[in-house]
Amino acid sequence: MVEALPPVGQLRRGRHTLSREEVRASQHARMLTAMSEVVGEKGYVATSVSDVVRRAGVSRETFYEQFTDKQACFLAALEAATELVLREVMAAAEGPGTPIERFERALDAYLERLSAHPSRSRTFLVEVYAAGPRAGVVLAQLQRRFSDAAATLFGATDDRDRFACDALVSAVISMATSRIAAGDPDVTDLAPRVLDLVGRALTAEVRSSPR
Repeated sequence: MVEALPPVGQLRRGRHTLSREEVRASQHARMLTAMSEVVGEKGYVATSVSDVVRRAGVSRETFYEQFTDKQACFLAALEAATELVLREVMAAAEGPGTPIERFERALDAYLERLSAHPSRSRTFLVEVYAAGPRAGVVLAQLQRRFSDAAATLFGATDDRDRFACDALVSAVISMATSRIAAGDPDVTDLAPRVLDLVGRALTAEVRSSPR
């Protein structure tokens, strides 16, 4: 739920060959990136539309052509970043290996991404809670998609398995969020601890299964 957005960069002045749709898409992407950067630096409450348009290199008119307000832009940035990170995490889980080996690759990809971009991680994991109830709803929906991916990876077949996947994803995100909120940007060391926990849970499951 972080970097994944393109870097901010204004279009060159003068004539260019981009269509109106391409210009609009470029402006849209730059505003989402600017929102993620400024909120990570100043916090959601202190961030203004003026901050975003200044960073993105667009006019206020352009901003309000695409977003109704600051919150709408933030939610769009949250959704875009999460979509791209989810895609990256799922790509890491593809290929050969046992479910736990594939989960390890996905977990490493997620935690490394958070650690590599601490400011944007703070935006989408910590400052999101200052963006109002709608942001909470969007965050819950997006987290559900990560749980769905985990359920598919582990082959969850019933409510009990599904709850275990929900709990695992929630625990990873919660632990990472707590660390980032406390000012510790490197969360990669959570991976071996989470994997150890999953291994213990699977071992306990095997032992408790009827023979």
